[in-house]
Amino acid sequence: AGYVVSLLADFGIHIPAQFTGPAGHVLMKDGVPVLIDGQTVTTIFNLPAFLICIALAILLVVGVSESAKVNNLIVAIKVSVLTAFIVVGGLIVISRFGELSAANWVPFIPENQGDGKFGVDGIMRAASIVFFAYIGFEAVSTAGQEAKNPAKDMPFGIIGSLIVCTIIYMLVAAIMTLLVPYGTLNVPDPVAVVVDAFGAQWAWLAKTIKIGAIIGLTSVVLVLMYAQTRIFYTMARDGLLPKVFSTVHPKFKTPWVNTLLVGVLTAVAAGFFDINVLGDMTSVGTLAAFAIVCLSVIYLRRSAPELPRGFKVPLYPITPILGILSCVYLITTVPVGVLTFFLWYMLGGIVLYFVYGMWNSNLQHGEPQDDAPEMGEFPAPVGEQP
Repeated sequence: AGYVVSLLADFGIHIPAQFTGPAGHVLMKDGVPVLIDGQTVTTIFNLPAFLICIALAILLVVGVSESAKVNNLIVAIKVSVLTAFIVVGGLIVISRFGELSAANWVPFIPENQGDGKFGVDGIMRAASIVFFAYIGFEAVSTAGQEAKNPAKDMPFGIIGSLIVCTIIYMLVAAIMTLLVPYGTLNVPDPVAVVVDAFGAQWAWLAKTIKIGAIIGLTSVVLVLMYAQTRIFYTMARDGLLPKVFSTVHPKFKTPWVNTLLVGVLTAVAAGFFDINVLGDMTSVGTLAAFAIVCLSVIYLRRSAPELPRGFKVPLYPITPILGILSCVYLITTVPVGVLTFFLWYMLGGIVLYFVYGMWNSNLQHGEPQDDAPEMGEFPAPVGEQP
């Protein structure tokens, strides 16, 4: 939404400032509050974010076929945009490195101001916030059926993408914080802010990068919303959720009820909540899940040593133990309010399972899953045919 607002402004289209951010958020620019008629602007609702999510939900209801070629094209656009940013920004940095580093990298770690702001505590706090950017890497595992040698290809794909993306993240962050003061980057469209600082001669590149960012981020929202609808569909088929969530539209052959629900929930969250709060909520759940996965590795090594394993965690048990400790530590850096929400959310999930899911589960009753409707463009669960 931030990049959409920035791009529209380049073409002279301005959305009212009150409708470009979460509820109760003071609009900032270059690290200072935005003033309109001498007064600070407090945002009411992020209208672009809301409309983007609703539009993608409708698209998912109508039906969208995700092909490898389309996905590869989107990835190529995203990587090309980031490469252009790194090359142009890097050349500017190299030509003025001494001046820029003295201005923006001194001190390299700002003094701790308490409450997880700056200092080493701030670095750890930032790690817990940005952790949600890494949750997509496990999506590589969903392509297991298409891999020629999953036991080899899956670990290589996950670890390889982790390394490449981490290097890209670091290069982009270094260039951004060198070219502009870090205090100006606490905005929805930080890359756009930096590109605008390249100078008027790079205005065409600024528009190109913003368009690329919009395409890339839109594809991420689309894929993750699609994944959530598939999870609800599969859980409903298994009896863990009410059957209405597996209802397939007679014309579009998509699970339209749960898709609309996911779309509305996502749109409302995007419209009213601050990105940092949403990031914290996502990260806490993901960190907890990753810690449980690490614990499961240790448990399965002891309880089921005979299981066939195509890939084994290196340096066992050191790696899973470090994984648990690091995840738990990052969880402790999250604000108490978010942790409280997470505990209530987890408690609600447990109650839902014991009140509904456990008693209606097909597995509990030994019932086969042979009632899957024809899904059209919406794929069947892994291992099954519609």
